[in-house]
Amino acid sequence: MPLHGARAAALLAWVNSTKVSTDPLNDLSQLQDCNIFIRIINKIHRSEEEGESVLEQPLPERISFIRGFLQKHCKHKSAAENLVSAQELLGGEELALAKVAVLLLYHTSMSCKSPGDWNEFDYKTQVELASILKFVLDNEESLNENLEMFLQRKVPLPSSSTSSSSSEEHSPLLSLPHKREVRFLELKKIASSSGANNMLPGPPSSPMGDVMQTPQFQLRRLKKQLAVERENRDELEVELAENRKLITEKEAQITMMQQRIDRLALLNEKHAADQQEPKEMEELREKNESLMVRLHEALKQCQDLKTEKGQMDRKINQLSEENGDLSFKLREIASHLVQLQEALNELSEEHNAALAQSQEKQGQLESELRAALQEKKCSEEKIEILQGKISLLEDQLAKLGDCGAQQKGEVLGDVLKLEELKQEVSSLAAKGAELQATVLRLEEEKQQREAALQSERGRFEEEKQQLGGLVASLQSSLSESHRAREMLEQDLQGREAEAGQ
Repeated sequence: MPLHGARAAALLAWVNSTKVSTDPLNDLSQLQDCNIFIRIINKIHRSEEEGESVLEQPLPERISFIRGFLQKHCKHKSAAENLVSAQELLGGEELALAKVAVLLLYHTSMSCKSPGDWNEFDYKTQVELASILKFVLDNEESLNENLEMFLQRKVPLPSSSTSSSSSEEHSPLLSLPHKREVRFLELKKIASSSGANNMLPGPPSSPMGDVMQTPQFQLRRLKKQLAVERENRDELEVELAENRKLITEKEAQITMMQQRIDRLALLNEKHAADQQEPKEMEELREKNESLMVRLHEALKQCQDLKTEKGQMDRKINQLSEENGDLSFKLREIASHLVQLQEALNELSEEHNAALAQSQEKQGQLESELRAALQEKKCSEEKIEILQGKISLLEDQLAKLGDCGAQQKGEVLGDVLKLEELKQEVSSLAAKGAELQATVLRLEEEKQQREAALQSERGRFEEEKQQLGGLVASLQSSLSESHRAREMLEQDLQGREAEAGQ
């Protein structure tokens, strides 16, 4: 089955946006040498030495490098191993190339892409990229089963539930804003407990920005960042253990040198009484002085290592405390994000139900209004016809006023017939007035419902933007940990440079 054209085009647009190739790509088959994928990986990690060496190797080694990267950064390594087949990549199959592009898009958006960076794409491309990213988020546990079908054809989205209780179905639309206002106060109470009291601007008005500001995406990114911090801490602890081992070896060397110096000192004291020092004694004295110099240097180096060890111990302890705080904060944020997501889903369902109910009522009002207008028009036409008949009968009665008794009897019959017409005209006029009042009432009710619906839509959008601001503000909780990591990296670089000297 061929790939879905719009999704393939969106993936190509994203690959071209990375600007790792001077010539833009027009087809997924142009990725079969895997060079573009390797350059994208190098750009993500900002290191090109390893990637450049891989580019010079044969295609199987390049594919192995890409699959290794995906397995390392995938939530489930076995899933990544089974998801992308090396044999399919060797054969240049477009479906396998599209899978790699999807996984790199997901990893890039998790690692370094901000919502504003996606504005370079047109709206249609953003919609497709957002659907791809949302699909991976929703199907992390079952990508093996669903990704191929998603890339080959459209996957229908689950219909949102619009069911509500019988009392809500028959409740008037004008009563819904009060219920929605109370619900949003509950959301603000939930969000305030996480410390995000200062509202930030709403999420970017773009499909990709909306997906990246969802609680599901933010929670996944926080978990990924916490895992990276834990890996950094583990690496620092390994390096600290190596430094401790080096210090132990240096101390053992110093002990041995001190013992040699002590033995030389004893020999020196033994031969001190001799007035004439032999040549061997002079050599021993020179060796002793040389060993003393080396001892002082070793002691200084040992002291420096102990000082550095103390600093590293303090930094490791600080990082451990920060990671503990971060873990606690992440659990708290995750709990609040789940509550916010549930509340937002409930708010969306309520809004959709209210919108459907309002649209249904709007249709009923418009149907009643059209029927009333049609009935009014028919009544007006009947009144005009009856008034014409009345005028005709009045003229005939005026002409027959001087006729005989028999004609007067006919005239009397026309008069009765005339009275009936007047009564019918009066009845129709009354009914027309009633219809006119009904039309005015229906038009007024229609305008009120349209105004209420517009107000409700505006309220919902405002609440949605505020919720997005709450979610976005939670990201600031990791900035302290990032600063600590950067400081440790700078310290490690400086220590490596000193050790190299």
